[in-house]
Order: sequence, then C-alpha cells, then structure tokens
Amino acid sequence: MQVFLSYSQADKDFAEQLTSELVKHGYDVWDPEIEMSPGGRWVDQIGQALKRSRAMVVLLSPDSAKSDLVRLNISYALTNRNYAGRLFPVLVRPTEDFPWILREFQFLRANNNPAEIGRRIANSLKRAA
Repeated sequence: MQVFLSYSQADKDFAEQLTSELVKHGYDVWDPEIEMSPGGRWVDQIGQALKRSRAMVVLLSPDSAKSDLVRLNISYALTNRNYAGRLFPVLVRPTEDFPWILREFQFLRANNNPAEIGRRIANSLKRAA
C-alpha cells in the first residue's frame, strides 16, 4: 500500500524518520521531497501520487498549517474514498491553526518519537485492510 506523506519542509527530519519506520513495516511511502522529479510538473506528480495512494499521513506544525499545498492534500484525502479511515494527522509541533475538519480525527502526538508513530500507523493500516 502506498502512503502519501504531507508536511512542511521544516518538519523534514521527522518525516524522514517516519518514512523509514513505515518502510520497515512494508509500506511504500510517497514523500514529495524524495519522489519529485527535477524539471517535472509538481502539480502533475503530486496528483498522480494522490491517486495511487491509499493512506495519508499529515504532519501538523505551525509551518505546515501555513502551507497551501498541505491544505490541498488534506482536502483531497477528505473527499476521496480511497482514504476513508486512513488519514492520520500527526501533531509534530504544537499548533491550533489547521483545517477545522481535522478536529474530528484522533490525532497522534509525535512527542519526538517517529518510530512509535510509525508503528501505530502501521498497526492501524493493518487493521483497516
């Protein structure tokens, strides 16, 4: 299963560690920092990745809350049934400025522990399969 990872560049270190943990559990993680082709149309590349993915992890922080792209990714996941029950908001750094609809979801609090977050997401994905 492909997992789409949405985050701000400021949270890159956490994203890399989380990606590594999800890969250990057998998931294919689409990380825009790694997967985007130089010179490619980023809108097309992200759109194709969103269509192929079946789960999304959104890293929430003050920086990602300001990102239009992160907000667009969230909107896509909320309106596409391929992501039903498989949208995981992870609070990496405290913020209250995120799309209101995410308040309906159970957040994972990162507590600087990407390995634990990765295990919890992997377990949830296995149960949802």
